Amino acid sequence: MTSLCIVGAGVAGAGAADALSDTDIDVTVLEKSRGVCGRAATRRKNGCRYDHGANYVKDPDDRTTEFVRGLGEEGLLDVTEPVWTFDAAGRITEGDSRDDHKFTWTEGMTQLAKRLFARTDAEVKNQTRVAAIDREGERWSVVDTDGNGYGPFDALLLTPPAPQTAALLSDTRWDDERIPRLREAVGAVDYRTIRTYVLHYPFEQQQPWYGLVNVDKEHDVGWLSREECKEGRVPDGESLLVVQMSPEWSTAHYDDPLDESVDVVAEKVSTLLDDPAFSEPDWYDDQGWRYALPDEGVSDIVHEAEEEGLFFAGDWVAGEARVHAALWNGIEQGERVGEYLAASRL
Repeated sequence: MTSLCIVGAGVAGAGAADALSDTDIDVTVLEKSRGVCGRAATRRKNGCRYDHGANYVKDPDDRTTEFVRGLGEEGLLDVTEPVWTFDAAGRITEGDSRDDHKFTWTEGMTQLAKRLFARTDAEVKNQTRVAAIDREGERWSVVDTDGNGYGPFDALLLTPPAPQTAALLSDTRWDDERIPRLREAVGAVDYRTIRTYVLHYPFEQQQPWYGLVNVDKEHDVGWLSREECKEGRVPDGESLLVVQMSPEWSTAHYDDPLDESVDVVAEKVSTLLDDPAFSEPDWYDDQGWRYALPDEGVSDIVHEAEEEGLFFAGDWVAGEARVHAALWNGIEQGERVGEYLAASRL
C-alpha cells in the first residue's frame, strides 16, 4: 500500500482526500487547528451560528452544483436573497446576479470539509502543526512543532496558504536544486489581509439583499452580509451582520483591540445602511485572516517536483480566491497524486 501525507485540512486538502477515496492509498491529514475547512470557517455564540470566513460556495457552473448536492441535501442551504453592490460613497445599487446560487449548510461552511472527509478513510490529526519536512531516500517525512515525526510517506501534498507553505519549504531538508525555485515562486504570491467583525442586534431588519459588496474597492467596508438569511442560523427577532473590512483598513487595524475598533466598524456600518441603530450592537466578535485571499496564482514552477512526489494545492495554486476554486484544485491535485503513486508501483 502506498501512502500520502496532506498538510492542511482545508477545502483543498479535503477535496484531494475525497479524490483518492476509491483508491487503496493510505491518507494522513495533518491540521494545525482544532477543526477542518480552513478559511471556510464557522463559529457559534449566544445561540447563533455564523460563517466568519468564506460565506458560501459560489456556483460558477453546473458541476459545482451537482458536486455540492451530491454531498447530501440534508442541511444544505441555497441563499436566495441577492448580493447588491456599493461604491466608495456608500451608494447601494442592485447587483448583477453574479452569485445566483450561494451554497452553505445550516451547521455552517465547515460542513463542506466534514462531509468530504466523511466519504474517505483518511486519518485527520488535528492540532498538529507541521514545522519541517524531510526527504529520506525516495520518501517524505514531516515533524510537528512538538517534535513528533510522521511518515515516511510516498507522496506529500502541501495545502496551507502560500506564505505558510513557503515557510515550510524553507525548513525542508532535501538537497535538490528545485527547492529554492519552489520557495521563491510560492513566496512571491501576495495575499490580502481581511479582518472580519460580527455584529449582533436584538431586532429584525428588513432588507431586499443578503449581502453587499464594494465594487470599486475604495470603501473601508469590503463586504457585509446578513446571517439571518441562512435558515437556522439566527433566532427569530434578531439580526447578525458579518462585516469584512477592506484589505487596506484590515492591514492598518489588524492588531487594534476589539473593544475599541468595533465601535469604529459599527459606525461605518451604520452610515452605510443609513440607520443609527446599527452603531450599537449588543454583542460582537471578530477574526483576523492574515492570509485571506491570494491576489494571483503561483507560477507553473510549482509542479516541478511532482515527479518526486511533492505536490501543492489551494486557491493560490488555482489562481482564484474562491471556495470552489480551492475545491476543484484539491480534487485535481489529488487525482495527480493518485496517478503518480499508481505509476510508482509499476
